[in-house]
Amino acid sequence: MWSIIAVKKRHHSARCFLAGWFSASHLLFCLSGDIGLIGLAVMGQNLILNMADHGYNVVAYNRTTSKVDEFLDNEAKGKPIQGAHSIQELCAKLQKPRKVMMLVKAGKPVDDFIEQLLPHLEQGDLIIDGGNSHYADTNRRCQYLQEKGFLFVGTGVSGGEEGARYGPSLMPGGTPAAWPLIKNIFQDVAAKTEEGEPCCDWVGEGGSGHYVKMVHNGIEYGDMQILAEAYDIMKNVLKMNYDEMAQTFQNWNKTELDSFLVEITAKVLAFKDEDGKPLVEKIRDAAGQKGTGKWTAISALDLGIPVTLVSEAVFARCLSAVKDERVQASKILKGPEGVQFSGDKNAFLEDIRQALYAAKIVSYAQGFMELRAAGKEFHWNLNFGGIALMWRGGCIIRSAFLRDINNAFKSNPNLLNLLLDPFFTKAIHRALPHYRRVASQAQLLGVPVPALTSALSFYDGYRSARLPANLIQAQRDFFGAHTFELEDKPGTWIHANWTGHGGRVASSTYNA
Repeated sequence: MWSIIAVKKRHHSARCFLAGWFSASHLLFCLSGDIGLIGLAVMGQNLILNMADHGYNVVAYNRTTSKVDEFLDNEAKGKPIQGAHSIQELCAKLQKPRKVMMLVKAGKPVDDFIEQLLPHLEQGDLIIDGGNSHYADTNRRCQYLQEKGFLFVGTGVSGGEEGARYGPSLMPGGTPAAWPLIKNIFQDVAAKTEEGEPCCDWVGEGGSGHYVKMVHNGIEYGDMQILAEAYDIMKNVLKMNYDEMAQTFQNWNKTELDSFLVEITAKVLAFKDEDGKPLVEKIRDAAGQKGTGKWTAISALDLGIPVTLVSEAVFARCLSAVKDERVQASKILKGPEGVQFSGDKNAFLEDIRQALYAAKIVSYAQGFMELRAAGKEFHWNLNFGGIALMWRGGCIIRSAFLRDINNAFKSNPNLLNLLLDPFFTKAIHRALPHYRRVASQAQLLGVPVPALTSALSFYDGYRSARLPANLIQAQRDFFGAHTFELEDKPGTWIHANWTGHGGRVASSTYNA
């Protein structure tokens, strides 16, 4: 027996569904899907379930079609989710204008699926790439599809499988006309701040969404590295056991350091293997990476922005990867001998906490410097306060700290650098004495803290009205006639005859 059930959804009109009774179970069949999703790995499945929980009818497709049936028979059972066993079927089941989202491996698979989709779409339909694509690829795809009359969005999705299921941070950018088509879906399924604001808003044109996600991931690399350095100091300088370290991070998570990464660090350090020993101690110390941190550092170099902490975090992972070589070196190369920490343990723990907070301020200041430069370079009108808001919930770097960043840009949308905001200026001034003690003690004791020290050096460089770069310019002019400017004549380029037997010919002046 068939009946028609009216189902009212938030933000869009009531929709009719056919319900039937088969083998003592109800099956819900939707006449047309709100959105299609390609890719049924963990992230894809969880995002589909999230959308379905919010009343959206989703059409699911996977290249290995047996996964579609498994998903429908298990996790998706009883939910407004349909399956498709071909790209053609997927597109045929979607209401117009069609919206198809891909959660597949970055690179060639994204281009391949776009080409498979195009014959089954019409002009005005929308393709969304929710993977970790490089922003330059998103720029290219956006232009390519716009020329053909299609809409394209590249969106950062952060929060891991838990975030995808219950509320990720979403960072969409691309063709502006696409935003009204997905705004309700994206903001409904996104994480919410304590005030109920969705951690999702339109970022800007072209590849801006994926660029913002890239910088997010770069900052994530930095946050993870400084936490690892703090752990190393606790373990090898203060000789703390794992339960003590776990409790310390748990306590810190109730302070300015309140964040997802500090929270899980406490849980990781407390976790015991089956034999009762800390599992983390058994893990090989060679960190992997998927490339987004490296992309952040490369883009910063291309833009001429000193994103030093993220760069050092990437290099630290590279150094960790040469494990066998490090083991050999450890038998030959010596560190400080006969030097031990003899200060007050609790006071030094507070020093470490303050050092983490100060380094975090510098890291985010550098990240937003890079975003500002990218916006200028690519003509993206980025809302920095809005970006901080998008990162406040759902994503890996979510923290209470981002509320202060959002407030800083609300107070001054044209803020040149986070370090110059009164709140952060006061905060880093308070933390600096602690920070310097940690950096100096680590150096004296031979504990590597590349991210912490690079951030401190950046701070000292940024606050310096004069740096020794004048000597570098003189050296460049001496050996290569690259010219220099005088302090009282900026904009006028001069070559000096340093040796007395050089000519008057100078090299051309340019910045690579």
